[in-house]
Amino acid sequence: MSPFAVDKRDIQFCLYEYLDVERLTKFAKYAEFNRELFDMVLDETIKFATEKLAPLNTVIDRQGVFFDKGKVTVPPQHKQAYKEFCEGGWVGVTAAQEHGGQGLPMVISTALGEVHAAASVAFLMTPGLSRAAAHVIEIYGTEEMRKIYLDKLISGVWSGTMCLTESGAGSAVGDLKTKARREGDHFLIEGEKIFISAGDHDMTENIVHLVLARIEGAPAGIKGVSLFLVPKFLPDADGNAGQPNNVLCGNIEHKMGIHGSPTCTMVFGGDGPCRGWLIGEENEGIKYMFLMMNEARIGVGLQGVSTASASYLEALQYARERIQGVDIAAMKDVNAPRVPIIRHPDVRRMLLTMKSFTEGMRALLYFAAFAADLSEASDDEDERNRYKSMLELLTPVVKAYLSDRGFEMTALGIQVFGGYGYCQEYPVEQYCRDAKIASIYEGTNGIQALDLLGRKISAKGGLLFMTFLMRVNDFINEHREHPSLGGHIQKLERARDQLTQVVMHLQQAGMQGDVYYPVLWASPFLDLFGTVTLGYFLADMAVLAHKKLSAMEGAGTPEKQKQLIAENPEARYYDGKIHSMKFFIDNYMPHVGAVAESIMSGNKSPLEIEF
Repeated sequence: MSPFAVDKRDIQFCLYEYLDVERLTKFAKYAEFNRELFDMVLDETIKFATEKLAPLNTVIDRQGVFFDKGKVTVPPQHKQAYKEFCEGGWVGVTAAQEHGGQGLPMVISTALGEVHAAASVAFLMTPGLSRAAAHVIEIYGTEEMRKIYLDKLISGVWSGTMCLTESGAGSAVGDLKTKARREGDHFLIEGEKIFISAGDHDMTENIVHLVLARIEGAPAGIKGVSLFLVPKFLPDADGNAGQPNNVLCGNIEHKMGIHGSPTCTMVFGGDGPCRGWLIGEENEGIKYMFLMMNEARIGVGLQGVSTASASYLEALQYARERIQGVDIAAMKDVNAPRVPIIRHPDVRRMLLTMKSFTEGMRALLYFAAFAADLSEASDDEDERNRYKSMLELLTPVVKAYLSDRGFEMTALGIQVFGGYGYCQEYPVEQYCRDAKIASIYEGTNGIQALDLLGRKISAKGGLLFMTFLMRVNDFINEHREHPSLGGHIQKLERARDQLTQVVMHLQQAGMQGDVYYPVLWASPFLDLFGTVTLGYFLADMAVLAHKKLSAMEGAGTPEKQKQLIAENPEARYYDGKIHSMKFFIDNYMPHVGAVAESIMSGNKSPLEIEF
């Protein structure tokens, strides 16, 4: 098994060369930061992930978690790593410093999260949910809630969850049955939630559940759902974990992957009164929970990138070392030397597929996080609004497209390994198992597709879509005639045109009263949208890489540039960015036309067939 690897060079390219995240430090919110500090935190994150989390990942996958008499425990190594993670301040990297956080930009936190998740997706689940729960309390909670809970959640002394799903209310969350009955200054919560990540464990002194429930007499559906803060243990007068609050774990799920993250059935008020405190206004729970959900959806996209990257780096190293067969040109020579499988064309195609998708996915993920930062920190109102619009549009794409492609890249990693990839001796099979859940939780990818097509594309009169489309248009118009890359950018232009045609086609169907047809094609549409989006980011980065490569000393002629690429790692890196774009555009932009033709075909067979 090769050592845990991180693509630090590409992370830094995305952060500093492509996005120029250092410009955030010009704004008051991040004025105390600089690149030196960002790099220091990144290096510490890589060190912790390499030394602590990567070795732990196999342990918690094999051992999982333990359930006995309503209590969940984790392996001692998991508990110790969590303690050290909290001591390192990683739970609250983006939280306000006044509450014990580091106050880092979300884009930097996203890069750190990618590294941690690449080392262990399951481990990161608990602190990730705590961070999101703390943010909801910070924005919508009362002053007393903030005083009692924020510092403890951000430090990791307490952990947080979000409790939405019930056996009869998954994607249709408005059908929930959990009840809230008013009693003085609080409510009594009664109901059962399922599939609750980190719902119970022994890593923290207390667990703070954010629970969706319906107050007695509230309207049916999502308009009658409220959000409650329900601690496992009631805080005492000093703010420490006190008496039990009748929050019990009914059982844990036995899953395909993320074995180190306890997935629990939680019972509230099943063995006596369970107290909960209303967050915000009554019947506004969905709005408040969506703050947490949207953060979690970016986090799910992060999981797709991290597992894809980890799988690619493992497959690349294996392909360099694994000797099998001879060069294809020497097939008839029985005495030909055996070569590493990276010499075989099909393996090289798979590796470049993984490389190009991973780099494009990383750029999209980091851009979304950067947009979140700029939408809050910029001192220019137009810029804040522009990036807020793009973040709203891209959130379902980040969640769904990156999780789907992440799973596909892990499967491709197994294929590069061949039979060994299917065995537990190597980590790629675990990456694949851990990656699959990302397309299901935090809103299935089908729900994300409905959100993109049904809400985001048409929101504010199409403003969100047009804002991002204008960014793509500006790039195409500027570089359409690029001397080296213009042909590929023109292919991107055709794909963009096909995307806009599909948008108009589906909107027209909806305007004509056909409610089923757009929904039928929502998921293929999201894939089409995501492919065009990745094509744009890869092309944009390739133009920059071409400029950097051409400016390098010794790159004056094609022959000298070729020699430079062979000898200089930086030149080889920039050349690799260009090849990633060319491969993706040539091989995946044609898919856009095919999917567009399918969507506009008028076929309704899935609606018409009698199953």
